[in-house]
Amino acid sequence: MMNLSSLTTLPLAEEEQFVSFKGWAFYLLIVIVFICVFLGYAKKGYNGRVFTSKVSRLAEQLYLFLENMVLGAIGPHGRKYLPLAAGFWILIFVSNILALLAPMSPTTVLSFNVGLAVASIAYVQYEGIKANGFFGHVTHFAGPKLGLALLPITLMIFVIEIFSELMKNMSLSIRLFANMHGGHAAVESMNSLFFGLSVPGLNLVPLGEFLLPLKILTCVVQALVFTLLTCVYLGLVTSHGHGDEAHAH
Repeated sequence: MMNLSSLTTLPLAEEEQFVSFKGWAFYLLIVIVFICVFLGYAKKGYNGRVFTSKVSRLAEQLYLFLENMVLGAIGPHGRKYLPLAAGFWILIFVSNILALLAPMSPTTVLSFNVGLAVASIAYVQYEGIKANGFFGHVTHFAGPKLGLALLPITLMIFVIEIFSELMKNMSLSIRLFANMHGGHAAVESMNSLFFGLSVPGLNLVPLGEFLLPLKILTCVVQALVFTLLTCVYLGLVTSHGHGDEAHAH
């Protein structure tokens, strides 16, 4: 039988623990299998006219929730981005929930979150170039046209905007990693509060488990924040060609 603890860490240092690639891949596989099974049952419960099972009705409500969020953040033309948003949301949410049940999950690994953030921002840039053309997309980082006399200000705005775009990768990934990894650290710290005391049985009290409602809320919110920010970024770069700038601003 597979030893899960051996998949979680590598004994590279006495006090530091590093996630092995095999462990990360194992937990990512669990997430993907769960999502596939859920979608399979949801599809099985739809007979072409109505949803006949609880799983399919749950999937319908999830679809309506995500559709409302995507259209609200991007605008009427945002429906085509719904598969992307749904993919981000369900992958992050299921990974976050797995973190409550297992020693780790994909979203407790910073490199995985960086990969998600890079994919999100790269796709935003691609859609921006597609909607505005390469030159139009690049020049929008310089802000409004201020004239030749204010060229230094235009250049300063351009540099700041480029730096801001790069920082979006860090903000998306570190926010998700810090909240998920921090939850584990908080539980472990609270569970070890009574270690070393001489009161019998007191060190067996799982104080950290009282954080479970807060951790469940964090799982939902962090999946929502990552997906919503991706939709907002898409709305900002694609709204000009669709006449719905108000939705993006």
